[in-house]
Amino acid sequence: MAFAMTVAAPALAGIAAKGSAFQGKRVSAVAPKKVGGRASLQVCASQKEMRDRIQSVGNTQKITDAMKLVAAAKVRRAQDAVINARPFSEALVKVLFAINTRLAGEDIEVPLCDVRPVKTVLLLVCTGDRGLCGGFNNFIIRKTEQRVAELQAQGVEAKLITIGKKGSTYFGKRTGKYNVLKQFQMGQAPSTKEAQAVADEVFAEFVSEESDKVEMIYSRFVSLLAADPTVQTLLPLSAEGQVCDVNGVCVDAANDEIFKLTSEDGEFSVKREKAPTEVSAFEGVMTFEQDPNQILDALLPLYMNSQVLRALQESLASELAARMNAMSTASDNAKELKKEITLIYNRKRQAKITSEIIELVAGASCA
Repeated sequence: MAFAMTVAAPALAGIAAKGSAFQGKRVSAVAPKKVGGRASLQVCASQKEMRDRIQSVGNTQKITDAMKLVAAAKVRRAQDAVINARPFSEALVKVLFAINTRLAGEDIEVPLCDVRPVKTVLLLVCTGDRGLCGGFNNFIIRKTEQRVAELQAQGVEAKLITIGKKGSTYFGKRTGKYNVLKQFQMGQAPSTKEAQAVADEVFAEFVSEESDKVEMIYSRFVSLLAADPTVQTLLPLSAEGQVCDVNGVCVDAANDEIFKLTSEDGEFSVKREKAPTEVSAFEGVMTFEQDPNQILDALLPLYMNSQVLRALQESLASELAARMNAMSTASDNAKELKKEITLIYNRKRQAKITSEIIELVAGASCA
């Protein structure tokens, strides 16, 4: 027995449209319209699909808001770590300067202060372990590529030690172009132990004369809204304890500031304040119980370790600030997108209601 089935043309059209949507084919759309001052594509989707889209965007906004708050809390802890490390570094600089003044004119040989013709430069590249932080990692990677190109143009060989998963992954895939000696992870709270491991590799490379100069490329924490990719000369050290970048500009912590997140009128705001550090004055009169070379051999590696640790801490603070800004921008975009989709949804719903009312009125008048 044969059965015949009759299906209305509109129903077939609806089934065809649904089938094309599930098969990944194009869905019919109307021309872009200006909504809220921005152009948005108005797709002919069902009301249920638009409600799901609004809910999805809202959930994304909640996630980015939560990530913003987490990054903001971590930024403050990273700032505190940078500020707390300052008294030791500044006191060590005073000791080095006093010893150098006391030993002025004497013939002292310190391996970390040995200045020799530069044939090979070792670059310490500090990136983050994670993404979702805007262009933070890309800025450091581009700065490294630029510095390597400059050195190669001068006939100087460049070696890399990467700190952070992002930089390790990027340069690890390009071993034919870049000479990567070793890779380290940045972590969420750089400690003296991690800085010591990096400093030991640098010390071995420089003292063995495998590298004639060591430079560190990291993002110097300027503010919550800005970070400065810096190329800092790490070795050879100055006996006075001065640390300068490749342009001869002194890099110090005299202008450090603390940035506090506060809530005013339901919105985040940033307040800054100076961060002075109290250090006791160093006595100018001293008596050496050991050979001055031995004293400098002990102090200069200690000072180098403190500089590596400070760079890691500043890089982490810059990464967290960049992530906080990226998540803030993502939350604002999600809020704006949700507003636009809701407006389109309300217009379509109102148009459908109006159409049904017109049909009811037309049917009543015909009756």
